Amino acid sequence: MSALTIVAVLVLLLVVFGLLFRLQILSSIFSGSFTRDIGMSNSVNAVLMLVFLVGGGGWFAYSFVENYSKMNPPIASVHGHHMETMFWTTMAVIGVAFAITQTLLFVYAYKYQYKEGRRAYFFSHNNKIEVIWTIIPAIVMAALIFAGWKAWTRITGPAPKDSVVVELMGKQFNWLVRYPGRDLKLGVINYRLIDASNDFGIDLNDQASQDDFTVTEIHVPKGHPVLFKIRSRDVLHAVYMPNFRVQMYAVPGMPTRFWFTPTTSTDEMRAKLGNPNFKYELACNQICGKSHYAMKATIVVDEPDDYQNWFASQKSFASQNPDLVASFKKKAIQDIAKPTAPAEPKEVAPVPLANASF
Repeated sequence: MSALTIVAVLVLLLVVFGLLFRLQILSSIFSGSFTRDIGMSNSVNAVLMLVFLVGGGGWFAYSFVENYSKMNPPIASVHGHHMETMFWTTMAVIGVAFAITQTLLFVYAYKYQYKEGRRAYFFSHNNKIEVIWTIIPAIVMAALIFAGWKAWTRITGPAPKDSVVVELMGKQFNWLVRYPGRDLKLGVINYRLIDASNDFGIDLNDQASQDDFTVTEIHVPKGHPVLFKIRSRDVLHAVYMPNFRVQMYAVPGMPTRFWFTPTTSTDEMRAKLGNPNFKYELACNQICGKSHYAMKATIVVDEPDDYQNWFASQKSFASQNPDLVASFKKKAIQDIAKPTAPAEPKEVAPVPLANASF
């Protein structure tokens, strides 16, 4: 409390001194004794503008080169190359515009610093300038948007019919992963069925769910399209896979989807990077709570034969939870055996007649 009081007193003193200084200037203006003394500060600030331009530009260049590999990991999907081209095209366009405008800003601040007797040229309007800085950016922006729309439409279009289907459900604070079994159909889920033993809320009365299986590590085949069906169980999450250039929100109550084709297996990427511990990662990049850091999972890109062997070795969720299956069957039998009362007849109100004639 004492520290807060000291800070408040210091702030009040600064305000008082500022007001006193302002009153002194105003009184000198009214008395006619005020003279504007620019001094050396104007020249110093003008030079500092150039120093900031050169120093800031140099620091940006160093930071960009130093962190390039972190923000631009190797691409491992077909569409990733299209995304990369679109991203760097946009960065080049806005980067050139940024460099030109910021250079002019700081150079002009130096060049047109205050000098005694010099007055700035003033013009109220210039049609030529208005046309240039409206039409050119509009054309460039339209071209970028059109290219982005084409790429996004292609990427988010219908997945191929032979795609490997993987369902992802985000929850605080981990990812749930489900695959369809040999029937290649995901069973029905119902949020009312979610409990400690049934995180997905899988309806085991649905025949299609009998061979579904859940895993903690995602496996996908190299060179084969993969369709992710994405859900959220609680708050907003995001499916972010940097090497595949994939990001899609996991929104509560609104299923989303994304498909892509992996091009490089995990073993190939390890050999390429010279890092035997490399792993493809799925991470949530939305701050979803206090344990947001735990929202990640490992993705393994297998060769097609290895993927088939892995797929064949998985045990269904139903086979690993016989007690849960039994409880579903018991409830289904009880629901069938439960007597139902006949529906009570409903009284139908007479329809009013307006201006009826007989």
